[in-house]
Amino acid sequence: MSTKRKNRTVKKKKNTKTSKLLLYTVWFLGIIALVLVSVVAGYYLGFHQAKEKSPVVEKSIEKHLPKHVKKEHVKKEKKEPSVQKRLQEVLKKESKNYESAAHEISNEALVNVTPKRKETPPLLRTKRPKLAIIIDDVSTRSQVNAIKSLSMPLTMSFLPPSKARPNSAKLAAKEPFYMVHLPMEAMHFNKEEPYTLHISDSQQDVLKRVGAIKELFPKVSYINNHTGSKFTSNEIAMNRLFVAFEKYSIHFIDSRTTAKTKAPTVCHNFGVKYVARDVFLDHHQDKDYVLGQIKQAIKVAKAHGSAIAIGHPHKNTLQALKESKVLLNKEVELVLIKDL
Repeated sequence: MSTKRKNRTVKKKKNTKTSKLLLYTVWFLGIIALVLVSVVAGYYLGFHQAKEKSPVVEKSIEKHLPKHVKKEHVKKEKKEPSVQKRLQEVLKKESKNYESAAHEISNEALVNVTPKRKETPPLLRTKRPKLAIIIDDVSTRSQVNAIKSLSMPLTMSFLPPSKARPNSAKLAAKEPFYMVHLPMEAMHFNKEEPYTLHISDSQQDVLKRVGAIKELFPKVSYINNHTGSKFTSNEIAMNRLFVAFEKYSIHFIDSRTTAKTKAPTVCHNFGVKYVARDVFLDHHQDKDYVLGQIKQAIKVAKAHGSAIAIGHPHKNTLQALKESKVLLNKEVELVLIKDL
């Protein structure tokens, strides 16, 4: 075979190999392109199908999700309940779970006996009467939500944290204004709160306890007594308490659980104004009774220019306040205790 012929044969073989290589490359690129198109199309198709997925399909998927993932999924999808719905949920829940820590009162006649003060003549009243309503025993998120859902300027008074209510201080911290409902020794206890102040406590003990309250509730500037018929009727114990209040710049609101309270005397001795509760809203928890007590509080506010009422986060108390909203807005200016 001549050299020219040999060269032609070699060239031909090379060209054939190059053509095959090009063909394989084209096929390979074509397959890759097809795969990419399929992936992109599948993504968009799946996205639109997911948007239009029926509840039945959603439920079938949830069935196979792990429990913790299922809970997260439900949590994200859950909508914020309406104000009315939240209140109703809390009313149902709290009526079953809320164990009243209501004030003990040495004499039921004290429920509507206002502190001694001069009645303002009607002709001298130039402003609308003011009414401050304190809700005691606040200690759970559901109670806070229920009170706030009423959209009324109600003063929440939080019980200090305990084993039964560990989150009360954390809940208070989220509020712009609050009070603390400080447990004090009573003549007769059904169930004493932890860390209750006793008349036997030394000045150091009282300072330490009030200091701890200030640390737990840094924004607190008002405290009222939880129970306390024995403590508030003891002048020595109250003097010790006011020494601590003076140190931490705290104002005292007397819940008036006893007619023998020494708070007026001690306030006079310390040169501060005596401020006390006028009406208990829910000494009895019947809704009609509470409605009547709200009217009584309005009456006192009109007679004196201002009044303080105390209630608790009971089902009927919250419902009665809701039903009295129009009346309260018409008859008085409802204010927080700091604005009284």
